[in-house]
Amino acid sequence: MKLTLIALLAFGMTAVSAHAASTTKNACADDAHYPLISKANLKAKVDAKAAFVIDVNSAESYKDAHVPTAIHFADHKADLAQLLPAKKDALVVAYCGGPKCEAWKEAAKKACEMGYTNVQHFKEGISGWKSM
Repeated sequence: MKLTLIALLAFGMTAVSAHAASTTKNACADDAHYPLISKANLKAKVDAKAAFVIDVNSAESYKDAHVPTAIHFADHKADLAQLLPAKKDALVVAYCGGPKCEAWKEAAKKACEMGYTNVQHFKEGISGWKSM
């Protein structure tokens, strides 16, 4: 009886963990999960060193211009987990070329799936940043 109860509890905990992981993955796939951050707010956060910024543009674009402190996503896909802040509620901002670009989603989703809960999207992208 005791062994059966332990087995049932272990199964239940595994099922809850699997459901939580599935729910997180579903939330991370939804664009609405990533609030927009304005240029002014992003600038203030960057100036205060209060944001981890991810540039998802090409290497050439990144070399030409990027938000200060931003890392180039393609260069850091493999070690992103080591670069992201320790606190899972830290502000993480992903951006790409401009309002119509959707490449930012890959970085945002990756951070979200790693458990980051404050991932935002800078929709204006580098084109909007350069117009400051």
